Amino acid sequence: MKEIRIHGRGGQGAVTTSEIIVYAAVEDGLFGACFPYFGFEKKGGPVTAFVRIDERKIREKNQVYNPNCIMVIDPTLINAVDIFVGAKDNSILVMNTKSVEAMEIPNEIKRVAYVDANSASMDIFGRLLPNTIVLGAFAKATGWVSLDKIIERTKDIWGDKNVEAIQYGYDNVKILDVNGGFSNEEN
Repeated sequence: MKEIRIHGRGGQGAVTTSEIIVYAAVEDGLFGACFPYFGFEKKGGPVTAFVRIDERKIREKNQVYNPNCIMVIDPTLINAVDIFVGAKDNSILVMNTKSVEAMEIPNEIKRVAYVDANSASMDIFGRLLPNTIVLGAFAKATGWVSLDKIIERTKDIWGDKNVEAIQYGYDNVKILDVNGGFSNEEN
């Protein structure tokens, strides 16, 4: 089972992003489940969404405590939330940031995928809408769900501009294998 924890802020689309990942997984022939956790229940407050995808039925309905992948839509959350808590060994970090050079990456994280989604969203939308760009980066960094299914569902929900944003994230993500890279286990 692959478990994903998505960190964002209210209004940034973290919950809908989790639903799109599950849609893509199910369309790819897998099982999927997602649900949100709201901290302050207001726009701008921290939001965490949880996703599970697997080849078997998923019965767990609790939070993801030990993610294989951590997605960060809003980079300011690094200073507000311990985004790395519980990360499994061989985890992937997918992040909206210009650079990861100054970040302390825990040993459990073996792949870092990052894209400057804030700047790109200003170019594409004229305002901050980084979630679909990060979603495109996730698709490329993990390979867990197909890009065409993510695009299909995104187009239905948010329209063509967001498809452009997903493609941007997919095409422009920088992927670094860190801390010795992946072991022989599947990522």
